[in-house]
Amino acid sequence: MEISDIKSRLTMSMVLHHYGLKPDKNARLHCPFHEDKTPSMQVYYKTHTAYCFSSNCPTHGKSMDVIDFIMHRENISKHEAIKRAESLIGTPDATSVKSPAGFRGLKSDFTREQFLATMFQYFCNAVYNSAPAKKYIAGRCLDFKAMAIGYNGGQFHHGARRDETLIRQCMDYGLLSEYGGAGRTGETAYRVFGKYSIVFALRNLQNQIVSLYFRSISDDSEARHFYLRDRAGLYPCYPDPDTKTLILTESIIDAASLGYSVNQLINCSVLACYGVNGLTGEHRQAIGELAHLEEIVFAFDSDTAGMEAAGKYAAMFRSEYPKLKLTTLDLPCKDVNETLQGHNPEIFTELLKNRKDIFLSNEKPTEKKKATPSETETEIPIAVTLSDPQSPSFGRVGEASFLYSPQLVYRMNELVGKAGIVGEEQSRMLLFLIALSYINRQPLHALVQGSSGSGKTHIINRIADLMPQEDVLRFTRITESSLYNWGEFDLFRKVVVIEDLDGLKEDALYALREFISNQVLRSSVTIKDKKGNNRSQHKIVKGQFSSLSATTKGETYEDNMSRSFLIAVDESREQTVRIIDWQNRRSAGVINPEQQQQAIGAIRQAVRKLKHYEVVNPFATKLHLPEKVHKVRRLNEMYQAVIRQVTLLNQYQRKTAGDGRLITAIEDIRQATEILFESIVLKVDELDGSLRQFFEQLKNYVREEKREFILRDVRQHLNISKTQMFRNIQTLVELEYVKPAGGYSNTGIKYQITYWDNYQKIRTEVKEFLMKQIEELRIKN
Repeated sequence: MEISDIKSRLTMSMVLHHYGLKPDKNARLHCPFHEDKTPSMQVYYKTHTAYCFSSNCPTHGKSMDVIDFIMHRENISKHEAIKRAESLIGTPDATSVKSPAGFRGLKSDFTREQFLATMFQYFCNAVYNSAPAKKYIAGRCLDFKAMAIGYNGGQFHHGARRDETLIRQCMDYGLLSEYGGAGRTGETAYRVFGKYSIVFALRNLQNQIVSLYFRSISDDSEARHFYLRDRAGLYPCYPDPDTKTLILTESIIDAASLGYSVNQLINCSVLACYGVNGLTGEHRQAIGELAHLEEIVFAFDSDTAGMEAAGKYAAMFRSEYPKLKLTTLDLPCKDVNETLQGHNPEIFTELLKNRKDIFLSNEKPTEKKKATPSETETEIPIAVTLSDPQSPSFGRVGEASFLYSPQLVYRMNELVGKAGIVGEEQSRMLLFLIALSYINRQPLHALVQGSSGSGKTHIINRIADLMPQEDVLRFTRITESSLYNWGEFDLFRKVVVIEDLDGLKEDALYALREFISNQVLRSSVTIKDKKGNNRSQHKIVKGQFSSLSATTKGETYEDNMSRSFLIAVDESREQTVRIIDWQNRRSAGVINPEQQQQAIGAIRQAVRKLKHYEVVNPFATKLHLPEKVHKVRRLNEMYQAVIRQVTLLNQYQRKTAGDGRLITAIEDIRQATEILFESIVLKVDELDGSLRQFFEQLKNYVREEKREFILRDVRQHLNISKTQMFRNIQTLVELEYVKPAGGYSNTGIKYQITYWDNYQKIRTEVKEFLMKQIEELRIKN
């Protein structure tokens, strides 16, 4: 077709309508080619041209005809624009602009494929004019400009009441149904199918649209998913015949989320199922015709229904295609799309590299019985792996089998030690559970307290090393406004490490407290638009993260941070001896650094196997803390939180309720109590962790010497700094544990202990109290 013929048959009105652009009564509209607050584009209907008067427009100074407009609108070449213009001439959505729906003149002999293609193009154009649709799509981290996503606002039949062809075909294919009588104007009222939904196209082998899927974005809608009757076709399309690796997702939105990552891989295709029971005969036939297929990767949801469905379909494919490799993605979040919301798209490339054999991943013991440590070695051969984490078997099946091990908490703690954390057995396991809580909706936070050089920064960094590194963020410093400037989901399901909490200014601490308490920061910010004008914008940052922070004055922060655990570094002589011995053995080559790295890698893989569950503790009402505990409300909440974390770690050995929640066992409570014991004792004690350690060392020193003491002697004996010594003594004097007892400033002020509390007795009483109630639970259950 000649260019002159195109211009004579294709009007500017038809082009504007095709792109969903509506000029005002003065034939002006907001220019689609730049940021435009006031309509700056003038449409000339007589000449079928348009001109933008804004100097910010890339088309400024040139009048555009229909071909130029298409070229700029789709960012294509002149030749491609001519071809596109030819395709618009005579198509149903360009035959008339007088009807608001744009379908007058719709051919009565259209096939289903032609009709649905026309409707889907209309839905795709409608996204540009719908703020709710654009917001929902962006919230799902999808790009409607880069992929075919439509929106059904329920307006496509308005103004077309007399167009019997449109109404009849919409009713024939299920987009409209009579609402039961006439409306206020006397015309027939219609119910719109899939109203207020984003729309995806399902295609046949010839890549024609044969059905549509609607996903509601309305909060008022109880149902969420709608398919046209006589559903057919696949999403996003039939797999390429050369496909070697096929990724199956549970939903269409999950398949759309994988699009970018899959496009980077050779001979890899993605195919959406229609729910856990939505692998249809058409899916199976399409898969069966892939002559080069070597592997199917299941990217189903990580909940119970998703895992069971993946296992069911994998067993079916194994029986039909015995040589086919069947694997699964280890999603860190509930589903593929939620993973995309919390991470960069590149995470899927990493997850695909680390995909696992689905039968090893889903393998579970047929019988869950209580096992003693002596039975463990024979029942589960992972004992070999645990004592030798560099074993080649660990990377393939170890992390799956390991999570089924009885006494898992103790075995994990042992492996954490092999990863490079010396001593600190209870503290390191508590910190591990706190860091792990980032996969939960209510993550936990730890303040690790210790004097300068005590190793507090070392321990939080080593714990962070055990988490999947794509989920870890480490900060030495946080400025006052930096937390407000992250993307909305950049801090979603992350582990945040703050190496020096004391270095944060008050504004930064305030933002951190808000994050920890409310999991969201909201701010009003000023930005410049493309014209250089200032305008306000509402910015939201969501912060579902666990955190590990190092401090010398933990009590100051703990009082202002909910769900924060104060954990004191072990600064005893015994711990110092253990650390020095470990350092010497490492220098002597006794400790193999590769084994340490392999232990870290093994733990990371095990963490990746853990999924989020809601946890129900049927024994919660029977658990009580000692009356002596300070801040008992907060500590009780923390106690229950640690029990939930132990339950989640033991999830491969725990039952689920009918609603999918994980059920806490009494053993989980016992293990959580042992892990949290030091923190509970600290809440009985009015001294914080570091000060209690110092006071116990001071009592031992004074008891041995049997005399009053001066600070210099104690400082040299305990090998601590003058500043730390002065701060501790000053606090003990204020609390009336110690008082001055004479002496002179030039020779040294003498002090004596005035309150010899029996700390060990308190520890024993608290432990007996907690273990007694656990034993009573065992007897009754």
